[in-house]
Amino acid sequence: MATIQSDFRWALLHAASASSSSSAIRSLSSNSMLSRAAAFRRTLSSYSTTGSSSTGSSSSSSSFRLKLRAFSSDVAAMKIGDKPSICTADELHYVSVPNSDWRLALWRYHPCPKAAQRNHPLLLLSGVGTNAIGYDLSPKSSFARYMSEQGFETWILEVRGAGLSMHGSNTKEIEQSAHALSEQMEAASKSATNEALSSEQKSKNVLNALGSESSIVRGDKSDISISKADKKILATAWDESRLVSRLTDTFMRLSERLSGFLSEGQSKIMSAKLLDQISKLLVDSQLSERFNEVREKFLSLLETRQNSGVAGQIKDLSQRLVSIIEEGQRSVSPPLFDLQERFASTLEDFQKQLDLMVKYDWDFDHYLEEDVPAAMEYIRAVSKPKDGKLLAIGHSMGGILLYAMLSRYGFERRDPKLAAVVTLASSLDYTSSKSSLKLLLPLADPAQALNVPVVPLGAMLSAAYPLSSRPPYVLSWLNHLISAEDMMHPELLKKLVLNNFCTIPAKLILQLTTAFKEGGLCDRKGTFFFKDHLHEISVPILALAGDQDLICPPEAVEETVKLIPEHLVTYKVFGDPAGPHYAHYDLVGGRLAVEQLYPCIVQFLSHHDSA
Repeated sequence: MATIQSDFRWALLHAASASSSSSAIRSLSSNSMLSRAAAFRRTLSSYSTTGSSSTGSSSSSSSFRLKLRAFSSDVAAMKIGDKPSICTADELHYVSVPNSDWRLALWRYHPCPKAAQRNHPLLLLSGVGTNAIGYDLSPKSSFARYMSEQGFETWILEVRGAGLSMHGSNTKEIEQSAHALSEQMEAASKSATNEALSSEQKSKNVLNALGSESSIVRGDKSDISISKADKKILATAWDESRLVSRLTDTFMRLSERLSGFLSEGQSKIMSAKLLDQISKLLVDSQLSERFNEVREKFLSLLETRQNSGVAGQIKDLSQRLVSIIEEGQRSVSPPLFDLQERFASTLEDFQKQLDLMVKYDWDFDHYLEEDVPAAMEYIRAVSKPKDGKLLAIGHSMGGILLYAMLSRYGFERRDPKLAAVVTLASSLDYTSSKSSLKLLLPLADPAQALNVPVVPLGAMLSAAYPLSSRPPYVLSWLNHLISAEDMMHPELLKKLVLNNFCTIPAKLILQLTTAFKEGGLCDRKGTFFFKDHLHEISVPILALAGDQDLICPPEAVEETVKLIPEHLVTYKVFGDPAGPHYAHYDLVGGRLAVEQLYPCIVQFLSHHDSA
């Protein structure tokens, strides 16, 4: 295990350096054409549906609009007329999230008219850091398409930060950005296997990509980044007012706790970190003592409640600090050579890190309390099931979301509006298992998470793919985390690796790692442990596991299953001792899943769909 951990750490470093362009970072959304906007509140002025839920009449369309208004005045929705090529569904829809400017993508598949008529639409939820592609790898290996051919109107939700989800304010902007995202994902897939750049250049590209692309996640460019032109100016002239402004802005944002991202303790850590970095620039200098005086006053002010007086003092201290740097630049001491430029570079790097933390500001509870409910309400409004219920399937984190939802609703004695649930390789408690995800536990340290605000999973796997699929196969073990031997066609595995994975916020990882601690997964406050209330649920569940799943082993799945009332849960492990075997993604895309696993799911859902 120690060897695997060492290899994994090496793989992360190599993969980060091997990401040759910003396009390889899958979920750093290409939203540069979008401006930030308040959440649009218009409901659809016109809408047409097809398949079993088709209305075709103005009265029905009017009824649909009224239904949308009924479930939330803050939720608006739309269907893309010209869907991008990356979306292989029949339709692409967008639903907004209340109190947010996120627009979540919903891939819709029409039910086959020749199949048995179903009573409930089906919602598919993906794993952490993944998009809809995992459910629809190819026409002959598409879980979503298979379910629609069985008569289920099927929807795949892409939560915030995943796939084609984005920020936007109107139909034209969203449609344009959807096409831009599609082109970016396809281009990344093509470039991932091209001849790599030098390690030094690749590492530089990753840092630049994270800094530049993360600044457009909200739909606008950061106003505090330092351009290349700025650096040239700084190299020749000391732009004092500009750095005073930037330094002041940086500390002001820290004092405001970065829009709620940082706790008071984390804010102090980040403040001290920046000041320590600046202090290193002045080491062995006579200016060091003066700088330490300013540093102490900075840290004291940042503990003070934000007000105009504090803002003025921070600006004054920023001016003093910049003056110290300016004086150091005039020193003939060799360590202070190019001090101004190094100070500007330090500040720029720190600001990029703050940008990443602010812009990737969501966790598991955001998905649970905002994204999934918004999608479910929209699907109910469009599909109109008679009893208002949905069927749901969740893979990996998608299944964890469903467990958490049922637990919460059971505790609150509320109806989750789910007729039946299927979980694939999901658990609320991994403490008893040997899950490979334990490699992420170091990120559970808040201080470490501040140093690594995001994990560009898509970029790293894309960069590592050539090393796992070509001689000398130094990272071939990564493939076994995804698919068992001979269970997925090489081209489909390649598509999965290069197109399915996204960037993961540290906040999300921090919460998910509680599943590896005593008590299992809990809410962000650490007061509600989801597994403690599974005995209170009332929805039938089919829980499936793969015999060679290294991410969510069968023993982890069992740990959750045993807490569910026996009359409500059915548990099955797929894979035989002599083969074939099922790894984490074989449950949705393995070559034998269509014969062995999918029918089991259809039988379960069909029974509860007609009940």
